Amino acid sequence: MSALTPLDRPNSYIGRSVPRPNAKRLLAGRGRYVTDITLPRMLHVAYVRSPYAHARIVSINALAAREMPGVRLVATGEDLAKLCTPWVGTMDHFKGMKSPPQLPLPIDKVVWSGQAVVAVVADTRALAEDAAEAVTIEFDELPAVVDIDAAREPDAPVISPELGSNLCFHGKIDTGGIDEIFTGAAYVVEEEFHFGRHTAVTMEPRAIIADYDASEGQLTVHHATQTPYQFQDIYSRHYGIPESRVRVIAPDIGGSFGMKLHMYHEDMAVVGLSMMLGRPVKYVADRIESFVSDIHARDHRVRARMAADAEGNILAMDVEDVTGIGAFSAYPRTSVVEGNQVYRLMGAPYTFRNYRADLQVVFQNKVQMSQYRAVGHPVACTVTERLVDMIADKTALDVFDIRSRNMIADDAYPCTSPTGYQFEALSHHACLAKLKAMMDYDRLRAEQAELRTKGIHRGIGIATFVEITNPGPAFYGVGGARISSQDGAIIKITPSGDVHCSISVTELGQGTETIIGQIVAEHLGVDSNRIKVMTGDTDTTPHGGATYACRGAGIGGETALQAAKKLKANVLAVAAAILQDEPEKLDIHSGWIVDAATAQQRMELSEIARIAYFRSDTLPPGTQAQLSVAHHYAPQGYPFAFTNGVQACHLELDVETGLVKILKLWVVEDCGRVINPLLVDEQIRGGVVQGLGAAFFEECVYGDNGQLTNGSLADYLVPMAVEMPDIEIGHVETPTLDTQLGAKGVGEAGTAAASAAALNAINDAMKPFGGTVAQVPMTPARILKALGHI
Repeated sequence: MSALTPLDRPNSYIGRSVPRPNAKRLLAGRGRYVTDITLPRMLHVAYVRSPYAHARIVSINALAAREMPGVRLVATGEDLAKLCTPWVGTMDHFKGMKSPPQLPLPIDKVVWSGQAVVAVVADTRALAEDAAEAVTIEFDELPAVVDIDAAREPDAPVISPELGSNLCFHGKIDTGGIDEIFTGAAYVVEEEFHFGRHTAVTMEPRAIIADYDASEGQLTVHHATQTPYQFQDIYSRHYGIPESRVRVIAPDIGGSFGMKLHMYHEDMAVVGLSMMLGRPVKYVADRIESFVSDIHARDHRVRARMAADAEGNILAMDVEDVTGIGAFSAYPRTSVVEGNQVYRLMGAPYTFRNYRADLQVVFQNKVQMSQYRAVGHPVACTVTERLVDMIADKTALDVFDIRSRNMIADDAYPCTSPTGYQFEALSHHACLAKLKAMMDYDRLRAEQAELRTKGIHRGIGIATFVEITNPGPAFYGVGGARISSQDGAIIKITPSGDVHCSISVTELGQGTETIIGQIVAEHLGVDSNRIKVMTGDTDTTPHGGATYACRGAGIGGETALQAAKKLKANVLAVAAAILQDEPEKLDIHSGWIVDAATAQQRMELSEIARIAYFRSDTLPPGTQAQLSVAHHYAPQGYPFAFTNGVQACHLELDVETGLVKILKLWVVEDCGRVINPLLVDEQIRGGVVQGLGAAFFEECVYGDNGQLTNGSLADYLVPMAVEMPDIEIGHVETPTLDTQLGAKGVGEAGTAAASAAALNAINDAMKPFGGTVAQVPMTPARILKALGHI
């Protein structure tokens, strides 16, 4: 007979692959997205957008549009500025950071092609679009600032003259003595890397309905967002509405990936339009609009070098990162966070202590850039892991051997990186060993050598990574942003014995409702099918950070765990009073009060609820049954719960065409305690696909005049199922000791290293030809150029 495991306990759900409770509803087309919502008297808005990347607004003529059928309002930037106070996308802890004030619609000039200039509100979206075409705007075109180097020239046109330059932020890290180390090193490798801008392309676009009721001074916003509490605060402060009178509801969300974290000008304008009209106003971005208004990400040029001694021990890194972010810093999370995480995550898995980095964040006349899945991680990982492979080539060490020689030992924690990040406990060596076994590495290398003799060129690339999750108050709070690091939960037992949990972490399709239900069920002692989890409504759920930076399980889950334990103690106290027993001698199994020692059933939970709610007069004197609890939890201890892992990519390259077939990808990941293996693996696979999209397909291409030249799905490529490989996943579990649950985050792990592993695999496949590539996406044309064919 096999030994019992923790999963053999009653109501043991943590560690089980519990299916999502909402999966059948969504698959049946019963989802309720913002697009599905129709309110009485609702109007629709369309925007007139700038055809220029940089231009003064000379005049706006909307007379014809105002007279068209069904048009209720035509509003300009001046109209909305009377209601809305400006916002500035800076945070105090980024010393010297600057960004110009922003308004819902511009007043005097436009700063990117596609910027919304005039809002037209009508009875239907079609009527609004027709009227928008009748609006004429006279522009005085200005020189477009597009190139990141040209933007920093002393004589460059300055997009926001009041700032003095096009530099948003300049950061430096220097441990000292870097030049001397590189001068004396046995080996030095260096490369210039280019990372193409790309964007989220969520299945559901941005969508919002604002409904202002002047009779009550109440604003209700149905918003496709990750963070309803953040937007409750923003709408309250910038439109002067008391926070208690602002309700933000996030219904079903069709993907986000960080894109739906940020304040968008059109969304802010919708709120003002509803206030001006006293009617609900709806805006849903179409796909063309999304390309020129959703945030972009990953626009970086990185020049980096790495030094090593004769044995291949890495000694130092020296990095220069220049990133273009558009004409504004995004609000309220800023456009500096990505670059900040790039230059602070460089070299994270390795033991070297000497590091120098220079980060310049530059304004340009393009769509604003900000945080997208695995913020900064793919850039830092690709640069680091490519340089490590180059050191391996110099020293004739295998790619596994060079890493195991240099990675932080699994028993060397806690430790601090040269950039200042504090690591509690990671497992690089365990992950590396597991990956090597999973992929049967030695066999693949032998096969690779044999196939090369037949003109078939396959490549193997690996990449280790460190991921930031569970951010504490120092992440945003220290910079002054009103973005919460804590989460709240309210759990109550209903008269029938069911359990309702209202929690601040939101459901975006990643399975928040499922894991919260598992945690509550296990720690309260009830069947999971009797748990109902509610999220995404600022009026009915407690305030919290919601969903960003992989915090759903680690922070939201810990909140639910502690709340469930508190409620269980209340229930056992009432049960003990009724049963004339002691609380510590009782337990709850499958919705029954049981004897803790024998598991003998004593009383059903529903009976306790019936007595508490309907016959409290029969309870012993002084007994007040508390079958609802509210609990809040904020991270303490380490500033972040870092996770880690390693990925490997196996691919085949057609050296005549530059086409690539990805054969397989492996991931070994350590996200601490695994709550739901099925959902963890789904998150990793989805993240890998997005990482491979960046590696081979996705790029927002701009012309010299600041025009996006591929702003539709006819020209912008995204990975399709037929192009994606099998993705095999393994796990190492190193729970964080900062929480009882021990869970870290997992949502960005797949994206963090996929492009790095793919780039190393392409370079491995090209070795016989002496070609190298250091630019993503790795298009066939770029690969052929690296091979010298074009």
